Amino acid sequence: MNEQAKKSAGDIDNSNKSIAIVTSTFNTSISRIEFEACYHSLLNRGVSTNNIFSINVPGALEIPLILKNLANSKKFDALIALGSIIRGETFHFEIVALESASGLSKVALESNIPIANGILAVENKDQAIVRAKKKGEDCAQVVLEMLGLLKTIEEICG
Repeated sequence: MNEQAKKSAGDIDNSNKSIAIVTSTFNTSISRIEFEACYHSLLNRGVSTNNIFSINVPGALEIPLILKNLANSKKFDALIALGSIIRGETFHFEIVALESASGLSKVALESNIPIANGILAVENKDQAIVRAKKKGEDCAQVVLEMLGLLKTIEEICG
């Protein structure tokens, strides 16, 4: 394996990385936990406070449009989507979960910008609370790892 591909996340300088976090305000108590964990995890991994942009949207279905506009601005190295969808009594849960995930993937592939999907799709609020902090931390790690991988590919492949 190429030595460049073996670099760990700790070997990379993240101070110049610009990250935008889009957070759904639906189920705010869960989203707040996710956001705080994600934000502090980015800081702990060396991302500068000045390079973290945050914006709130009403719900998970609104996240892809805002991500697309942020990606098109060319001001961000990576994007993070946070929120929670809690199953209700109707099929709406499935629609929101699938369509928001599909929208995130589409934006990432079209823009070639890493996007971490931190939109929890859970059965109940208790599950969301249990998963929220870890999911926020994971999203910070994922976007920084993806940036490192894309840089390695660029260096190897030109």
